[in-house]
Amino acid sequence: MAHRILIVDDDPLLVDVLQRALQSEGYDVEVALNGAAALALFPRVQPDLVILDLMMPGVDGFAVLEQIRRAYTVPILVLSARHTTAIKVQALNEGADDYVVKPFAFDELVARMNALLRRAAYTVPDNQTQPRRFGPLCIDPQRRAVTLGKDRLRLTPTEYALLLELATHPDQVLLHHTLLQRVWGTEYGSETHYLHVYIQRLRAKIEEDPANPRYIVTEPGVGYRFCAEAYSTSDPKTEENQYMENVAQSGSATRVSRRLPSQA
Repeated sequence: MAHRILIVDDDPLLVDVLQRALQSEGYDVEVALNGAAALALFPRVQPDLVILDLMMPGVDGFAVLEQIRRAYTVPILVLSARHTTAIKVQALNEGADDYVVKPFAFDELVARMNALLRRAAYTVPDNQTQPRRFGPLCIDPQRRAVTLGKDRLRLTPTEYALLLELATHPDQVLLHHTLLQRVWGTEYGSETHYLHVYIQRLRAKIEEDPANPRYIVTEPGVGYRFCAEAYSTSDPKTEENQYMENVAQSGSATRVSRRLPSQA
């Protein structure tokens, strides 16, 4: 079955050319020429991937990104003429999975699209499907589910892939270059700002105190390490109960807001 792609861009010539080119590659392509149209079309189309421009009149790309990320984990690839690192980081912070600058090479765009689609569809080998528990945090590769205490987390495919890669190598330092190539693809290696943004996003979802992380620790100038040692001698139920008590005492509404709705 062909992957369904939603192109969101206010340049009708670019949209027409890109739609035809992607259709010739076997994709099922839907288009929206502005942000409002994209948000109206999205629930009906349910795309496998979104290609999103940022500079659009009215509802711009950042607003579209924010709205989609409130309820969906679909891969989003930003395609924009805005090329500064600050804008790229802002888009990644809002939930973009990748960023391609205009003008672009079509082959590169397709390669990045395919990397995102593979990541979203990835299944682990049969011998690696057992749930992995680290105190209150549980990663279930077979169900592609991550829970913290009693709550299921809503992770994008990129967030999930990064967390799984780190947790698969507990207490090992994984280099920036290694993580980029294993999670984003072999053509990546220097985009360390991708890692910084996504590590922050993961910490905001899994750490009790993101400013003082227990799970994902930075090795300055080198990479990141997933710390399992802190939980290796603990009873998972005890850790889970302690976590729930801490949440209850703090009355944290922000943490609950990051959880996956029961129907999603």
